[in-house]
Amino acid sequence: MSTYPNVQETIDVIKKLVSIPSPTGFTANVIQFAEDYLQKLNVETKRNRKGGLIATLPGTNNDEHRMLTAHVDTLGAMVKEVKSNGRLRLDLIGGFRYNSIEGEYCEIHTSSGKVYTGTILMRQTSVHVYKDAGKAERNQENMEVRIDAEVTNAEDIRALGIEVGDFVSFDPRVQTTENGFIKSRHLDDKASVGILLQLIKRLKEEKVQLPYTTHFLISNNEEIGYGGNSNIPPETVEYLAVDMGAMGDGQSTDEYTVSICVKDASGPYHYGLRKRLVELAEKNDIEYKLDIYPYYGSDASAAIKSGHDIVHGLIGPGIDSSHAFERTHEKSLINTEKLVYHYVLSDMISY
Repeated sequence: MSTYPNVQETIDVIKKLVSIPSPTGFTANVIQFAEDYLQKLNVETKRNRKGGLIATLPGTNNDEHRMLTAHVDTLGAMVKEVKSNGRLRLDLIGGFRYNSIEGEYCEIHTSSGKVYTGTILMRQTSVHVYKDAGKAERNQENMEVRIDAEVTNAEDIRALGIEVGDFVSFDPRVQTTENGFIKSRHLDDKASVGILLQLIKRLKEEKVQLPYTTHFLISNNEEIGYGGNSNIPPETVEYLAVDMGAMGDGQSTDEYTVSICVKDASGPYHYGLRKRLVELAEKNDIEYKLDIYPYYGSDASAAIKSGHDIVHGLIGPGIDSSHAFERTHEKSLINTEKLVYHYVLSDMISY
């Protein structure tokens, strides 16, 4: 049996995922990547009408099912206005702040398929011109996209095929370090998508028989709140979101362990499933932290809100500076992948 997890393989998959632009609403290419990956493993997949991908591995028990989910949609933006000064005004997709994208390289994806590069800047960037360059508020009014093209007015922009409603994606700037860090935009939640893809690969290659039929939903609307609230088979008993652990002041989550969420903005997660995840971690020498995420909602909480009668949980690698300049460590990826592996092989809880 090969060493598992192979963290370098997982990181390689994550690097490919974050490099595919996929703001919510513009996820066809990254879903295709995941589908191609799974079909090469002869895994049964199907698309839902929202554009997400569902993979299913049969289990010994086909009366009670499990579902795991991770999401490929990311933060991004849309063109809100084609400005008379030859620049673009943005409308944000997802929950983040304008200051987190100031100075970021971006791509504008036109409806015809052409892609243009640009930079997201304050209108008052030059300190040689604007006295209030450092004090002006970072907001929709003051921030704009400088397009890498010879454009000086709205007509020039429209001649390129750029129009209101075009998607804008952010350069992930993915890097890995010799001491095990991976830093990139969109680790939320492509780090966990990479983990699930690698998990499925191992289960298929080693012909592991799962105790329960298990579905893996690669969702594509999580950042706007409803990626995983549908297409849940009625046989599903346990539903585990594999997303990210949020770090910051007062948080116990770090970049080296798997974070097990006990409560987020939607309320507590299922106590019995939480205890089972802790039990599996301790039994298998998996480093973990319990935590509460005060301003967070997951696909699992969306499923509960939509009325599904399920046992719900949430885990993930610890991500520093979430929805901004994200980073995690290979130790966190390893611990998360191990916990998910042991979870899918475990007995269901008594509920």
